[in-house]
Amino acid sequence: MATAPRPRTTTRDPEELAGRLTAWLGTRLPGARVTDITVPASNGMSSETLLFTVEHPAPPLRQCALRLAADPSAYTVFPVYDMVRQYRTMRTVAEFSDLPVPRVQWLEEDPGPLGAPFFVMERVAGRVPPDVMPYTYEGNWLHSASDTERAHLEAASVGLLARLHDQVPLKEAEFLALPGQGDALRRHVTAQRAYYDWVVHGLARSPLIERSFDRLEEIWPREVGPAVLNWGDARIGNVVYDGFDPVAVLDWEMAALAPREVDLGWTVYLHRFFQDLTVGFGQRGLPDFLRRDRIEARYAELTGHTPRDMDFFTLYAALRHAIVMLRIAYRQAYFGEVVVPDDPDTLILHHGSLRAMVQGDYWD
Repeated sequence: MATAPRPRTTTRDPEELAGRLTAWLGTRLPGARVTDITVPASNGMSSETLLFTVEHPAPPLRQCALRLAADPSAYTVFPVYDMVRQYRTMRTVAEFSDLPVPRVQWLEEDPGPLGAPFFVMERVAGRVPPDVMPYTYEGNWLHSASDTERAHLEAASVGLLARLHDQVPLKEAEFLALPGQGDALRRHVTAQRAYYDWVVHGLARSPLIERSFDRLEEIWPREVGPAVLNWGDARIGNVVYDGFDPVAVLDWEMAALAPREVDLGWTVYLHRFFQDLTVGFGQRGLPDFLRRDRIEARYAELTGHTPRDMDFFTLYAALRHAIVMLRIAYRQAYFGEVVVPDDPDTLILHHGSLRAMVQGDYWD
């Protein structure tokens, strides 16, 4: 992981994008000028983020962030980028909860100005736990923090999920219901199967991912809890912190209605993903941080809801992450950055831990 090339996150020219953004902003805020345009180092491989400053006598926002749908011609990570849905989700969460969601200002549904739909929101100052190299590696602010400081950040971050799940009324989030038959969990898993089929269309299928889907059916929860608004990409790498307090919750493109444990499983496993990789490369990591037992206990304390069937939901999180990783690997192959091996399962960085989960001995 330390030496592998980082997958490209954009095929767009930042300078050209800046000019087009300035022209578009003039239609919304005459006389405004865009300056200090940067692409953050943490830019993901899905929707793209652009940071910029607005110079104007009285703009509604000065420090801005733009969330732009992926270039449809660039072998996208997801099949659909619904910016209206993301924009509406952020507005709903801001209106019906006390989560620190950045204030959204403008939505542009026309792909003409920048090549894809986008929205503009306020830019919140702070720091984010890094993905590359992961915060579990030595040499970053979170790894260097004290145990007490990390415990404070952990408790506050689990509190974000508790408040989101408890505070946003289900009727206000019904637009996030996934299509299909059955309850919210069945629809969620069905959507993931459809996503997997899209990823491998015309390419090698993953026996490990398909076995993981089979295992989910074998251990399916007897009682599926009620649906709540799920953040979707519920991890600390999508939070801006002031010191060790959350000040902005980001990246809502995977939001959906689902049982509470879907978010919790993602939070638990995405940390373990980084921790396992770090240990595999010879470092200790942060073994006492974001532990599954503490996350479950803190969430139960805050909500009164004791998480259930977490072996199922952590496996589901690892499976979902595997599908994304496989798509990213095939995207790298498309751009000539990697060669697809004979065994496509080895393209999944966490294939060892996923296999252990399927076998039922990962958490032993």
